Amino acid sequence: MDVITGKTRPSHGKAWFGETLDLTQMSEVQIAQAGIGRKFQKPTVFEALSVFENLELAQKTDKSVWASLRARLSGEQRDRISEVLETIRLTTSVNRPAGLLSHGQKQFLEIGMLLMQDPQLLLLDEPVAGMTDAETEFTAELFKSLAGKHSLMVVEHDMGFVGSIADHVTVLHQGSVLAEGSLEQVQENERVIEVYLGR
Repeated sequence: MDVITGKTRPSHGKAWFGETLDLTQMSEVQIAQAGIGRKFQKPTVFEALSVFENLELAQKTDKSVWASLRARLSGEQRDRISEVLETIRLTTSVNRPAGLLSHGQKQFLEIGMLLMQDPQLLLLDEPVAGMTDAETEFTAELFKSLAGKHSLMVVEHDMGFVGSIADHVTVLHQGSVLAEGSLEQVQENERVIEVYLGR
């Protein structure tokens, strides 16, 4: 994920997004503008701002100083924020400071902030870490509802959650692909069993 988003530069090789964009030659900002959004394991929201303001700031707009000073929300932008609020189930918390949200709600807000940028690819690092069972279940529903509109790449250790959302599973070991396929296929793979269960 660090290489895909430009946070880490590889010593060699390429990382293609589509057929024409070599991500290793692009800045983090250019990568985000190209349609790749990332959510880290620990939620990162503006805690002193309201849920609405967090989503407003995350919009895919001109962020230059002058554009920001003159910015006024259009009806279309307000509708988009309302749509995302419904998607992440935070409509009733719209005016609440983000710092007062539960851990799970902060995770949902950060996912909402990514959705405001309308990315083609969402990279999600352990999105259900620290969530309650109900929040984990909602996250699975949310991710399934995003499929088809966005491509999602999820790094997760909770196999129950993975089983509820994944079409394709890749198991990595020491930076290399160990196995790929359906969850059932990788769980039955002898190398995966040997490496992860110690047989």
